[in-house]
Amino acid sequence: MRGIVERLDHDGLGVVRVGKREIHVPFTAPGDVVEVRKWRKKKRTLIATDFEVVEPSAHRVEPVCPSFGVCGGCLLQHIPYERQVEFKAEKLSALLGMDVEVIPSPMIYGHRNRIDVVISTNGIGFRRRGTWWDAVDIGWCPVFGESSGRVLRSLREFIEDFKPSLYEIRKNEGFLRYIVIREGKFTGELMVNLVTSEGSLPESFPDYFDYADSVYWSVNRTPSDVSYGEIERFWGSEFIRERLDDVTYLIHPNSFFQTNSYAAVTLVRKVAELVDGGKVLDLYSGVGTFGIYLGKRGFSVEGIEVNPFAVEMANRNAELNGVDAAFRVGQDKDVENLSEYDTVIVDPPRAGLHPKLIRKILKDKPQSIVYVSCNPKTLVQDLEALGEQYAVESATGIDMFPHTPHVETVVKLKLGV
Repeated sequence: MRGIVERLDHDGLGVVRVGKREIHVPFTAPGDVVEVRKWRKKKRTLIATDFEVVEPSAHRVEPVCPSFGVCGGCLLQHIPYERQVEFKAEKLSALLGMDVEVIPSPMIYGHRNRIDVVISTNGIGFRRRGTWWDAVDIGWCPVFGESSGRVLRSLREFIEDFKPSLYEIRKNEGFLRYIVIREGKFTGELMVNLVTSEGSLPESFPDYFDYADSVYWSVNRTPSDVSYGEIERFWGSEFIRERLDDVTYLIHPNSFFQTNSYAAVTLVRKVAELVDGGKVLDLYSGVGTFGIYLGKRGFSVEGIEVNPFAVEMANRNAELNGVDAAFRVGQDKDVENLSEYDTVIVDPPRAGLHPKLIRKILKDKPQSIVYVSCNPKTLVQDLEALGEQYAVESATGIDMFPHTPHVETVVKLKLGV
């Protein structure tokens, strides 16, 4: 079946109309003429699995990454970046029912500060698109930057010298599992974390990465296919640092941090701009990304986070920056009196706000809410629930994830507007 890509859907797939069918085709651009040979059904959507672009659109650009189209990491490298931003603005505007500007990422390559690379018998790289059992072998990752190539070359030298067993994904066997690379984009500090199953490493292992500021060995003692584990040992610095404007954050292998440092600066500035009053509650506070930035600007901040280790890191970050901000362990649904805060910041996981928290907000009626979301669909659901008493004062997209369909959204809600 042959057809023309009419548009991109919200997931970044090209939509081709063939008769009464709409087929969604990855790695295509509006105007492409495609030949679709096979497709599969996924949640009522037909997704092409075997296709060919027979006449490329004039709107395409040449992808930078040689693995683009097979690697599952990026979906939109063939779309000009300006058009990617327009696509995300159109998506957010349609979902939220209002015009939404998307602020571009200051960097569109070399912007990611973390990549999790699988060390498998099929390849050292990322999952092949559409699979969990296969991997695409890579030399480096353009969205991370040049240092990824250096780390992967060192890893291959180590494997060549010591011949440890690699991860057989289907069988869930093998010693080496993942290598996680993290970099402070504004500090230049580099961390390498090797994740293995039970076993032993040669004493010379860290010598292969002597240019890194921090080298970790983590052991995954569970049957789960994950890129983290219990810390077995580290060499060099316990942390690397990242800096957003005048705030320094400590980065540990097991701590979450926004993956695009350049756009994270835009994000924390936007949140600070939207906060009203002097007393702020930072819910889902993580390592204190927002709370400490606000504390540095004179706000009185309390943070609540379910992960005890993240809370420990947030309090260390507060101390490091000389900030008067207190973070404690707690669940979103168990917050006490929200009315005593001028602004409540929420940055929930992809599932959105807990229904109990929504009821608590509607009962306590804090004057302002700043909602930071990585999932526009659950954001819309939560805004509808809060719409009984709150109105959207502003909504802004921030492109934390160039070359993917994902976008961060910051919404300001006011009580009774």
